[in-house]
Amino acid sequence: MKKLLKLLLGTGLYILEQSDHTTKKVRERASEEMNDLRDVAQQKVEIAVDRLTKATRAIRGEDHQVLGNTLRFAAGIGVGVGLGLILAPASGEQTRSAIAGSVQGFGDKVKKQFYSEGVGAARANG
Repeated sequence: MKKLLKLLLGTGLYILEQSDHTTKKVRERASEEMNDLRDVAQQKVEIAVDRLTKATRAIRGEDHQVLGNTLRFAAGIGVGVGLGLILAPASGEQTRSAIAGSVQGFGDKVKKQFYSEGVGAARANG
């Protein structure tokens, strides 16, 4: 009876040891996959937080990037116009007259466009 009990106990311990060895590999793979998933989730959360922070700053008016870019653009136009006036082959009076004519023509086109859209919209609604 003792031998049978020792044999059963030994067999049980062997089976437990083998199952522990087998499940150890599975647990390690599962742990690695969980770590990978955690890293991906952490990256996604960081991206979402960054986007949310940017949107919050833009809504609050704390994002001055647009203002800075607009000022740089306007400064570039100003420098370009200034250099164009200085280096223009025509006289100052002719250059000013040409610029004034171009600005007036552009203004007329804008007025015509807005007028035609306004009349068309008024007729559609009326």
